[in-house]
Amino acid sequence: MKEKVQEEVNEEVDQEVNNEEENLEQDEVEVDIDEEKEKLKKEFDELTNRYARLQADFDNFKRRVKKEKESIYSYANQELMTEFVTVIDNFERAFTTVSKEDKEKSFYEGMEMVYKQMMDILKKKGLEEIEALGKEFDPNLHQAVLHEESDEYEEDIVSDVLQKGYKLKDRVVRPSMVKVSK
Repeated sequence: MKEKVQEEVNEEVDQEVNNEEENLEQDEVEVDIDEEKEKLKKEFDELTNRYARLQADFDNFKRRVKKEKESIYSYANQELMTEFVTVIDNFERAFTTVSKEDKEKSFYEGMEMVYKQMMDILKKKGLEEIEALGKEFDPNLHQAVLHEESDEYEEDIVSDVLQKGYKLKDRVVRPSMVKVSK
């Protein structure tokens, strides 16, 4: 009987030990699950933050590319406009050399019509003359070739335009060559 009691006690002790081990393992699993949850939450937050930064970078990139594309389209004709400016100068010089009698002839009138048509097309494309005469000298728009004393104009005012300047939208294609009063 002593053996039987001993066996029962041993079984109870074994069962208690097993229960304790199971409880410890369950506690460890709960701790591991909590740690894993915390780790996954941190990783999720980090990935969410990275995604938000990448999205912002991509939006900035799209805006920059759109702006560059608009700039390319706006100023694609700049080289062509620069070349046309010399043609405009030649037309204007030719018109100043024509006598009054020749101005009545149809050839002159035809050339004047071609000139006006060309200027209208260039204006539609964004080319505009830089207003200079009587304006304050601006080194971004004007190139001072001469300085002269003037009673008619105040100091640093453009007193004469020697060669017209032109802009394509907001960019200077060629600055105006001017005389500036002292």
